[in-house]
Amino acid sequence: MKYLIVLEPTATGYSSYSPDLPGCASTGATREECERNMHEAIEFHLEGLRLEGEPIPAPSTLASFVEIS
Repeated sequence: MKYLIVLEPTATGYSSYSPDLPGCASTGATREECERNMHEAIEFHLEGLRLEGEPIPAPSTLASFVEIS
C-alpha cells in the first residue's frame, strides 16, 4: 500500500502527516529524515491498529498541484 504523506517545513526541519491515517505524524531535521521517520510511524501505526483489531484504512487521498501564473 502507498499512503500519501504531506511534508511541511518548520523552524527546525520538517513535519509530516498522512491524511488517510489520522493521528499518524512525524518530524525530522531534513526532508529525507522526516520521510524515513514517517515510514516508521506508519508501520507502527498500522501495527497498533492490527493489535487492537481495528480496520486498516485503505489509501484514498489524492494530490495535485494547481499552477498559478
